[in-house]
Amino acid sequence: MLSAVERKIEQFIDDLNDKEVSGLYTKLPHGKRLRAKLILKIAGSSLAAVKTAAIVEMIHAASLLHDDVIDDAYTRRSKPSLNALYGNKTAIMLGDILYSKGFLELNNISAEVAKIISNAVVQLSLGELKDVSLSKTFNLDKEIYLKMIYQKTASLMEASAGAAALLAGKDKTSYMTYGRNLGIAFQMIDDLLDITADAATLGKPALHDFVEGKTTLPYIYLYEVLDASGQNKLKSLHAKVLLKEEQKWILEQMRMHQIIEKSFFEARELIEEAIEVMTHHGEEALTSIAMQMIDRKF
Repeated sequence: MLSAVERKIEQFIDDLNDKEVSGLYTKLPHGKRLRAKLILKIAGSSLAAVKTAAIVEMIHAASLLHDDVIDDAYTRRSKPSLNALYGNKTAIMLGDILYSKGFLELNNISAEVAKIISNAVVQLSLGELKDVSLSKTFNLDKEIYLKMIYQKTASLMEASAGAAALLAGKDKTSYMTYGRNLGIAFQMIDDLLDITADAATLGKPALHDFVEGKTTLPYIYLYEVLDASGQNKLKSLHAKVLLKEEQKWILEQMRMHQIIEKSFFEARELIEEAIEVMTHHGEEALTSIAMQMIDRKF
């Protein structure tokens, strides 16, 4: 069914009748298509479901294009990012084109589906802005962090599940809860992998988030357990290029205080809640997707 989504995206791009855009789109590395998988698992392979999945993946791709520019990221999934290859202006404009085409095609699905997904894009944009603002300080407020990752990452997964439920005539609220939990846990685990995965696996330098000024959940938890001297040291390392011994100190403190385990447990709780909701609805396939989310190497 994913192949039908890929063909639909290609059709949407071809509809633009612009060779430059078509060429640029081929340079984008494809991810796991998690949002499309969610939609198809919930709503089946109807034309409306395939179109919705294609639109959501285009919107997601647009958000990543903008994200790479904001973060000055020159790799995406271990390949050169579009902004690295063609510059920030081209990356931003391709993102705008994908957003705009996605919104145009949403009008052909249904007003309610369009409303759910459009609202998610508003939340996603607010989350991006909050992420930039938070990178300017050493944020110690867990609730602010959670709201930001909900907006930036989970809102589109939540909307994908809700839109698919609408198309299938299923309970929108339950499926949106599933998508929300899945999205928050997904970002939590990505934040953990930034600390635990090697650069080759990650496609970017280890501890990159902290160097970029992002205070993710593990750093918030680590700060809480350090003594005053350790807290001052951690804050002094925030948003700066780390020496090898400084990286080593952070990783040792994470291991000593079992910060990775604590953070992973919190993500796992969200996944277990999502599984419980889907088990109630007899959605074994969605349970499997949720389990894959936490079955990742640290």
